[in-house]
Amino acid sequence: MTIQTVSTNKSYGGVQGVYRHASQATGTDMVFSVYVPPHADGAKLPVVWYLSGLTCTHANVTEKGEFRKACAELGLIFVAPDTSPRGPDVPGDPNNAYDFGLGAGFYVDATQEPFARNYRMWSYVTAELPKLVAENFPVDARRQSVMGHSMGGHGALTVALRNPHCYRAASAFAPIVAPSQVPWGIKALTGYLGPNKDNWRGHDTVALIEDGAKFSGFLVDVGDADNFLKEQLKPELLQAACTKASIPLTLRRQAGYDHSYYFISTFMGEHLNWHAERLKG
Repeated sequence: MTIQTVSTNKSYGGVQGVYRHASQATGTDMVFSVYVPPHADGAKLPVVWYLSGLTCTHANVTEKGEFRKACAELGLIFVAPDTSPRGPDVPGDPNNAYDFGLGAGFYVDATQEPFARNYRMWSYVTAELPKLVAENFPVDARRQSVMGHSMGGHGALTVALRNPHCYRAASAFAPIVAPSQVPWGIKALTGYLGPNKDNWRGHDTVALIEDGAKFSGFLVDVGDADNFLKEQLKPELLQAACTKASIPLTLRRQAGYDHSYYFISTFMGEHLNWHAERLKG
């Protein structure tokens, strides 16, 4: 698979790049960003995958996430894909809502028309893009971890729980932990996967844990001034599920912080250090 370079910029001694390729999974062109820190020739580096939230592209975290200094110091590659397929022939929400359709792929492979052809973000972020990145960047495929924000936090936690052999660590900022129980998730999972709620459980962190999925542990930060905390995020459900299943969870409620990248960028360095500890060796 080939990639087209959109842009490259030097940062903290490494290279921040933006790239485009034709995706077989989504049937569209997809854009993603990769930061490669300074490293010795021939070295293979651990990689952190970052899954973004509703309305976002690769650009939000790339421009606002403030991850490069930590990645340069820790020797981490940082990859940020888009949140959904895009293009003139890609169906969006008929009412142009922000929480479904373009920019809101929810990291699932849709089964419902007209979304089934393009909205295959699960296959994209777990199979196609990792293979492409490994072919084009100095990635140590044995040392991968995943993190995300909001809808992307949902994606990161479910990806880790369903692929514990692929990822050494998983963390999230303000994740949607039980999409089957909140308005954002109910709308998206109904639209992409249909009304049978049994088909939703594989894309619901709390349900996956209830059904026996395991992971080595999670780090989750939420802001107690997040407008979405009570209705959409419900971190207490994750805490209860992890406690019952004996899955280690560090859940931190950060006083005064909201849902924005001001929140994410504040704690990004702590998350990356946490990932780096688990990606050693």
